[in-house]
Amino acid sequence: MLDYPTLKVIWWLLVGVLLIGFAIMDGHDMGVGTLLPFVGKNDVERRVVINTVGPHWDGNQVWFITGGGAIFAAWPLVYATAFSGFYWAMLAVLWALFFRPVGFDYRSKIDHPTWRSVWDWGLFVGGAVPPLIFGVAFGNLLQGVPFSFDDGLRATYSGTFFGLLNPFALLCGLVSSAMLTAHGAVYLAHRTEGDIQRRALRAARVFGLLTLLAFSAAGVWIALRVPGYTLTTAVDPGGPANPLAKAVARAPGAWLANFRHQPWLWTVPALAYAGMLAALACLRAHATLAAFACSALSMAGIIGTAGVAMFPFVMPSSSDLRSSLTVWDSVSSHLTLGIMFWATLIFMPIVIAYTAWAYRVMRGKVVADYIRENEHSAY
Repeated sequence: MLDYPTLKVIWWLLVGVLLIGFAIMDGHDMGVGTLLPFVGKNDVERRVVINTVGPHWDGNQVWFITGGGAIFAAWPLVYATAFSGFYWAMLAVLWALFFRPVGFDYRSKIDHPTWRSVWDWGLFVGGAVPPLIFGVAFGNLLQGVPFSFDDGLRATYSGTFFGLLNPFALLCGLVSSAMLTAHGAVYLAHRTEGDIQRRALRAARVFGLLTLLAFSAAGVWIALRVPGYTLTTAVDPGGPANPLAKAVARAPGAWLANFRHQPWLWTVPALAYAGMLAALACLRAHATLAAFACSALSMAGIIGTAGVAMFPFVMPSSSDLRSSLTVWDSVSSHLTLGIMFWATLIFMPIVIAYTAWAYRVMRGKVVADYIRENEHSAY
């Protein structure tokens, strides 16, 4: 079995991969839902938009569920602290997601404009709200979350829901929303044609550039106004999971320390810019599949930048610095991480292979004639 410190780092990487996978796979159908009321100008066009993601949106939820399960099993202290501290925010995500299964399945069952319009906006809420809240959550992680542990490692959260909605966190929410909307627009451009495709291309350009502008603004804000966290005592990577057995300090520019110590890490944020600009260039050349791949790389760069900047911190505390959770002291046992690692090596390729097969089967353009010919079976 791999040694304990190595497994801790591996699970930091695997959780990051799961978050990126969720953003890419579930993110594009959320982006399509966000664009639904705007790129579809009549009922047939909106049904075309819905049918680009309708057959597989629920399969993409595997990434969301697996990510949550991995955090629960690999980082139990992070799971317990985050899900209690962000309780109302998580409920808002769940309430928004409730619109998706019902909206996809029942939206076209009744041929009434009011019924269908209500569910169109319900699908918009289900696509637009979760990315915004996820981005706000990341923004609060970068600033520090107001929680602390007592000697029995019982967490106390001292913040409020509206305290999460601070300016920097909302800027991060804008980054997340624009990123997923741009990704959804690229996917929509790949699966449609005609007027819908032209509107999707326009949306991809707008939200792609907005993503880069907001990402740049967030980077400048972090460098100038958001103090980062740093360990001030030596930490045993193979030691027990006790977050109180360390000392932590805050310092301006500390979130850039990893980039200063390892300059090659600048390739991660560079990937965010290169990927998005390449995606926009591919769209101009009508290479929509290549644009989707480049957009996915950009998303990996944006999410990876936050992870690299914070390492080894996972959930910093603003009210009790030493309670901050890191890769080294918020994890499960050596045995648990080892069993999960081998299970992941077995099942992750199966999930990826099945997903690739499903998308291959459902490839091709969705057009208005298909909707008219399959009036009672299409979404």
